[in-house]
Amino acid sequence: MGVPAFFRWLSRKYASIVVHCVEEKGKECKGVRIPVDTTKPNPNEVEFDNLYLDMNGIIHPCTHPEDKPAPKNEDEMMVSIFEYIDRLFNIVRPRRVLYMAIDGVAPRAKMNQQRSRRFRASKEGVELVEEKDRIREEILGRGGYLPPDEIKERFDSNCITPGTEFMDNLAQCLRYYVADRLSNDPGWKNVTVFLSDASVPGEGEHKIMDYIRRQRAQPNHDPNTHHCLCGADADLIMLGLATHEPNFTIIREEFKPNKPRPCALCGQMGHEIKDCQGTAREKQGQHDEFADSMPVSEQEFIFIRLCVLREYLARELTMDSLPFPFDFERSIDDWVFMCFFVGNDFLPHLPSLEIREGAIDRLVNIYKDVVHKTGGYLTENGYVNLERVELIMQAVGVAEDNIFKKRKEDDEGFKRRMKEKRKRMKDQRGPAYMTTGQFGPQALGRRGRPEAVENARHQAFDMRMQHNKDAAQSLKASIKNGGNSSAGPSGGADARGMKRKAEDSDSEPEPEDNVRLWEDGWKQRYFKNKFDVDVSDEDFRKKVVRSYVEGLCWVLRYYYQGCASWKWYFPFHYAPFASDFKDLKGMFTDFEKDTKPFKPLEQLMGVFPAASGNFLPTTWRNLMSSPDSAIIDFYPDDFAIDLNGKKYAWQGVALLPFVDEARLRASLAEVYSDLTPEEVRRNSLGSDMMFLQKSHPLSDFIHELYRTESQEGTEIPAELCHGIQGTLNLDDDPILPDKPVASPIPTLRDITQNHAIGVKFKDPHFASDFVFKAVLLPGAKMPNKVLKPGDWEKGNREPWRPQLGFNQHRQQAHLDQSGFRALGHSVNRSRGGGQYSNAPPPNMYQRGNYRSARSGGHETFQHSRNSSSFSSPSTPPESSSRTAAADTVGIGPRSRSSRRTSRTPAVGGRRRLLPRGAATSSSSMAAGRSGEITPTIGGTRATALAEVTRLLQPEDTTGIKLTVMLDFHGGRRR
Repeated sequence: MGVPAFFRWLSRKYASIVVHCVEEKGKECKGVRIPVDTTKPNPNEVEFDNLYLDMNGIIHPCTHPEDKPAPKNEDEMMVSIFEYIDRLFNIVRPRRVLYMAIDGVAPRAKMNQQRSRRFRASKEGVELVEEKDRIREEILGRGGYLPPDEIKERFDSNCITPGTEFMDNLAQCLRYYVADRLSNDPGWKNVTVFLSDASVPGEGEHKIMDYIRRQRAQPNHDPNTHHCLCGADADLIMLGLATHEPNFTIIREEFKPNKPRPCALCGQMGHEIKDCQGTAREKQGQHDEFADSMPVSEQEFIFIRLCVLREYLARELTMDSLPFPFDFERSIDDWVFMCFFVGNDFLPHLPSLEIREGAIDRLVNIYKDVVHKTGGYLTENGYVNLERVELIMQAVGVAEDNIFKKRKEDDEGFKRRMKEKRKRMKDQRGPAYMTTGQFGPQALGRRGRPEAVENARHQAFDMRMQHNKDAAQSLKASIKNGGNSSAGPSGGADARGMKRKAEDSDSEPEPEDNVRLWEDGWKQRYFKNKFDVDVSDEDFRKKVVRSYVEGLCWVLRYYYQGCASWKWYFPFHYAPFASDFKDLKGMFTDFEKDTKPFKPLEQLMGVFPAASGNFLPTTWRNLMSSPDSAIIDFYPDDFAIDLNGKKYAWQGVALLPFVDEARLRASLAEVYSDLTPEEVRRNSLGSDMMFLQKSHPLSDFIHELYRTESQEGTEIPAELCHGIQGTLNLDDDPILPDKPVASPIPTLRDITQNHAIGVKFKDPHFASDFVFKAVLLPGAKMPNKVLKPGDWEKGNREPWRPQLGFNQHRQQAHLDQSGFRALGHSVNRSRGGGQYSNAPPPNMYQRGNYRSARSGGHETFQHSRNSSSFSSPSTPPESSSRTAAADTVGIGPRSRSSRRTSRTPAVGGRRRLLPRGAATSSSSMAAGRSGEITPTIGGTRATALAEVTRLLQPEDTTGIKLTVMLDFHGGRRR
C-alpha cells in the first residue's frame, strides 16, 4: 500500500512486533552442496501451517536487484527466483500449504497507480541514459578515464505485467519448480501447493486474502491455523489484521538504508554518477582477481508478529464508560479504516494528514474522543457508517489550519538545523592539502576510529582538484583586487567579488509552492492550483468529496469482502480537505454489480507508455504512437510531475490523463482480429493450480479424476486435505506422476522421476450478497501474551522476563562478573567509552576489588611462552596451567567465593590469562562458550579476546552462535 514510512513508524512505536529470523544455511562438502533438511523442527521455535508468497515482491528484486549484479538473461532470473523461494521455505517451513500468488489484472482503481509507475519508470530510464551520455562526454573531454560503454540491452521492468511473454514464461517455470521440489525435497512431501499466476485476475496479496476468507467460512476450517505471509508492502499488515486470525505473522526483508551501489558510469563503489570523476579503477586483489565482483551482503529477514500488534492496539484502543459494549475486534477494523486516510494505493492522502507528523496517533485520539458521541463503531464487516465518519473528519478539519502552520514551523526548524550543521562541518574542514580518512591526522586522546579511505585515487584526485580550485579562486581575487595576492577564497571582505556556486550555497533550491498552506487563503489557492476551480464552487467540491467517500467505501470493502467493482476509480489527482467532508449521510449507496476485469492485453494498453509498446502486438502498438490513432492522447511522450509540497520527484504526482475505458475498448475492437493464437491464449483469463505429491492423501482422488476424464467440477473432500475446500477441474496440460516434466530452462535438467500431480483449483463459491464476518472464529485460542502486563508489580509477582522470539520458555544466556568486565573494556577501547566503560560489574560496587579502567596502576599484560612465569615455584608447570585455565574461565574445584580470595600467584597480585599452548579441559571449553570469561583487567581488548579464544579448539567453535541478554532486577544480577 502506498503509505510511505508506515512500517518505520509502526516498528518504532510498537518495537516488540519485530523478531529477527533464524535461518539455517546449507553446507558444502567436497564441492557437493548439502541442502537444509526442512523436515526438522523450525529453528525459530515456531511451526507454521501455511506460507503465502506475494510473488511480485520476489520477482522485482530477483530480476533487477539494486545491491548486486543483475542477472545476465531471463534464465538466470528464473533461477534467482527459485533460490529466493527456497530461502523462504527454509526459514518458514510450512507444514500444510504453500500459496504463490502473482499479480494478475488489477481493478481499475489500482491501474491508475500502475500507469503512473510505469510511465515514471520509462521516463527515468530515458533521462538516465541522457545523463550518462552527458557526463561521459564531460569526463572524457577533460582527460578522465572511463571503461568502454558496453552495448547491453536494458531490462525493462515494465514486462513484469500480466499479458507479457515474460510473465507467461514465469508461470511455466514455476510449474516446473513446484514439480521438482515435490519430487525431490522431503520437506515438501505433505505440503499442498497453490499457484495463482498472472492470468488469474486480482492483485497477488488480495488473491491470498480471498483464499483465506473463503476457507475461514468453511465448517471444517481450523481456527488455530498459523499463517505466514511474505511481502514488503505495508498493506499486508492491514490485511493480516483484517482476517481476525489469532496466529498471523508477516515475513519480509529487513530494510537496511544506504546500501552501497556502484556508479552507473564507471562501475566503482563510493560515489554516485553525478560525482563521478573518471579516475582509473583500483586493482581488486593481488592479481585483480576480484575485478568483476561486487561486495554483496546477503539480505536478512524479519518476522512481524501481528498477535503482538494486537496486544499493543488492545492497550491503545480500549475505552471505558462507552454507551455501547466494547468490542476489540470492531475497534481493530476502525483502526485499519483510519489508516486509509494517510494513504493507500487507490486514493491520495488528505493534505492535512502526514504519517511522519503523527497523523495516525492524531486520528486515534480524535476517535477515542468522538466515539462516545457516535453511538457505535465506524465500520462493520467492511461496510462504513458515513455519519460517524463525518464526526471524525470534522474534528480533523477544525485542526487543519494549525496543522499546516506547525508543518511549516517544523520544516523551517529542520532547514535551520541543517544549515548550522553544514556550517559547522565547513568550519571543521581542514586545508585542501591535508589528507583525510584513515591516513589523516587524529586529535590526541580521540578514541573514535578514523573513516576508512574507500578509493585512494578518488581521494587524491579530490585533493588535487580542491587545491586547483583554491589556486584559481585566489588568482581571480588577485586580479579583481589589482594584483593583491593575499586575497583568497577566505580573504574576508576581499572575497566579496567571488560568485559562489550553487553547490557551495548554504541553502538548497526550494521547489516553488504556489499553494502555501500555512498562509491564510490556503483553501482558495489549493482548489485553484490543483483543480482549476474557485473554492466557491460548492458543486465541484461536493463532487470531489463524493468520489473520495466512494473510494473509502470501496477500499474497505476490498479489504474485507473482495473487489466490489472492477470499474470504479478515483477520477482526480488530489484529495479534498478534511473540513470539506460535510453531509455525508446518503452520499453513497452501492457499487455497480457484475462488473468484469480487463483482459491482460487490454490492461497493458491501459498502463504501458509508448516506449514499452514492444511487449504488445504490432497493430496494438501502433495505437500508442500513430498520429492518426483515436487514443493517442492516452500516451504522452512527456508529462508534468507536481511535487505537491514534497522535495523529491518520486514523491510528486504524475499528471497523466485518465484512460477512458469506452474509447479504449472501441479502438481495440478494430485490432482484435490481428491477434495470433498464442496472443489469444495469453489474453485469456486463467485458473489457479493445485499441486500435490503422489503420497498425499488427496493424490489418489485427483488421479481418479484424470483416469475417468471427469469434465465437471468436483468438490474436494475436506477430510483429505487439512479441511481445505474448493472445486477441482482437469488441467489441459497436466503434470502427472511418473510422467517426465521438461525443463523450460536449458541449464536445469528435466524431471525424469516425477512424483507430483497438478489440477485446476477454484475457491469455494458464495452468493454475491454474502457477507464474510470480521470476527474471531469459535474455538480460536489466543496466543500467550508477550508484552509486560500493565498491572505488573514486582513485589507481588514472579520476576517478569521479556520474550525473545516466538518461544516464551527460551533459555536465556547471561554474563557473569568477569564477562561484564570484558564487555566494559571492549566498549571502552573500541567506541570511546560507553555504558560499561567506568562502571564495575553488578553487585561489585562495595567489595573493594574493582578498579576503574581509567584509574592509575594498571599493569600491562605480559605474555611469555615460559609457563613457569605463570606459576608458583612449588607448582609443576602442567598443573599450574590447568589451575590457571580453570581460574580464568571461572570454573574448577573451588567455589566462587574461594576464588575471590585465593588466586593464582601473579605479578602485582593480578590474575593472568592462560599462556599460549597450555592444556585445556572439556569443562573449560564449555565454560568459555557460555561467556564466563575473566580476562586480566590490565590487558587490552585485543589481547584479552585473543588469549581467551585459545581456550577453544577450532573444531569446538564451529556453528556456535551465542545470544547474550543482560537482565537486571532490583540492582541484582540474575
